[in-house]
Amino acid sequence: MRTAEIQRTTAETAIVVSVNLDGTGSYAVSTGIGFLDHMLEQLSRHSLIDLKVECKGDLHVDQHHTTEDTGIAIGEAVAKALGDKRGIARYGSAYSPMDETLSRVALDISGRPYLVWKAEFTTPRLGEMDTELFQHWFHSFAGAAGITLHAECLYGENNHHVIESLFKGLARALRIAVEIDPRKGDAIPSTKGTLGAKGTSTE
Repeated sequence: MRTAEIQRTTAETAIVVSVNLDGTGSYAVSTGIGFLDHMLEQLSRHSLIDLKVECKGDLHVDQHHTTEDTGIAIGEAVAKALGDKRGIARYGSAYSPMDETLSRVALDISGRPYLVWKAEFTTPRLGEMDTELFQHWFHSFAGAAGITLHAECLYGENNHHVIESLFKGLARALRIAVEIDPRKGDAIPSTKGTLGAKGTSTE
């Protein structure tokens, strides 16, 4: 079982995250931000990655630290559960329609964190969550997980649909990328023979 637990404590947040990459999409999420909880539940359900998140953050200040640190902790847990990445598909992509909205997400579990983000919102908040923080969560997750991540809303009008389609697209792309490909055996999917730590140069 490819599982991991991360405990991350700072002066701003205290977080415990656990993941099971070979799960069924079960979740228990509590960040103190209702809309973020909803998105992380979508991430778990549609990736089939079991996810537990318990975060106590300085929400009396704002939502920035809680959003950022949950992205980091979940990314670190995914990276830890992947280990040396032997046998994984490595690449994943998905189109995610939601009513009038269509999003596209593509990713590479490369060890080279990078985010390309193309999505805009016409309201400053969804529920109680600042919409400017959605990009920040994706950036934090990609950096901690060591993933090259491209997330783009191709078109859409409803702000809720836009961000939910992006989270679901990320989930579906992750599901593909973390799967073990039986044709690869235990080979590391790189001509260099390694997919190293975050920030390393591997192809």
